[in-house]
Amino acid sequence: MTGSTQKTLVFVEHANGALDDLSAQALTLARGLAKGEVEAIAVGEVDVGPYGATTLHVAELEADYAPAAWAAAVAELAGRLSPSAVVAAGTDRGNEVMAHVAARLDLPFAANCVAVDGDTVTRTRWGGSLLEEARIHGEPALLSVQPHAVAATTSSAPGETAVERFAPELSDADRVVRVVDRVVASGGGVSLAEAKVVVSGGRGVGSTEGFAIVEELAGLLGGAVGCSRAVTMAGWRPHTDQVGQTGTKIAPEIYIACGISGATQHMAGCKGAKKLLAINADGDAPIFASADYAVIGDLHEILPAISAEIRRVRGA
Repeated sequence: MTGSTQKTLVFVEHANGALDDLSAQALTLARGLAKGEVEAIAVGEVDVGPYGATTLHVAELEADYAPAAWAAAVAELAGRLSPSAVVAAGTDRGNEVMAHVAARLDLPFAANCVAVDGDTVTRTRWGGSLLEEARIHGEPALLSVQPHAVAATTSSAPGETAVERFAPELSDADRVVRVVDRVVASGGGVSLAEAKVVVSGGRGVGSTEGFAIVEELAGLLGGAVGCSRAVTMAGWRPHTDQVGQTGTKIAPEIYIACGISGATQHMAGCKGAKKLLAINADGDAPIFASADYAVIGDLHEILPAISAEIRRVRGA
């Protein structure tokens, strides 16, 4: 990252104009590594000014996600601006778009970075169980930011953000793969990715019906229900509830893990939690090594007792 141009370009995601928190984290990291301006690219308008972006480039594309088309827009703009780095959030979508960009530009791509120092990046590997230092060869450097590894902070001197629209050149192949429909997760309530409290159940819950006590506690705490991969494989909960490397990565104020052993893949998804309360009948469960609070016992007795105490204190 030693080119004459010191711009950093950030691909940002948003929901109806509301900036995604993980994209705010990516903008924060980009602001720290940029020696010059930070510019952003998005499909649709979004306010990136508070996070230090001087220009928002709006790609005039259909709002429905199409990875190759969105990557074409990022690659085209990168060719025009010649930034020293192109950054995205380490979401499923961010990593997919950046992988397409890397293929188009014939450049390496460093995913899930937690720090950048010159042309050296530190990134998570093996489900977050180790950190790797690697050197990126080629410009621009292409990287994504590990979710919840960088705290999103606004710029100390935010200014006006210029908005520039452009229509990227697309081929027919760029439009082949696209989102054509969405299925809303059942249950509604608090989003797992955004919840301040998450109560998760693992194999120890025992069955679909066993999750009733997990749902009860989550409801009393105003939280979301999560689960381990073993649970989704057993068909007890939908994949949308899964916390882990191949599920949702969360960062609640407190994570209550019930009957979850603590496999590496699961811990990669909840490592952003501020506090971890583990409840497990096995006192040797690996999850206790990462827990701030531990309760060894039968979750089918402990969870109802916690819920009953919450109701008693509230006078319900």
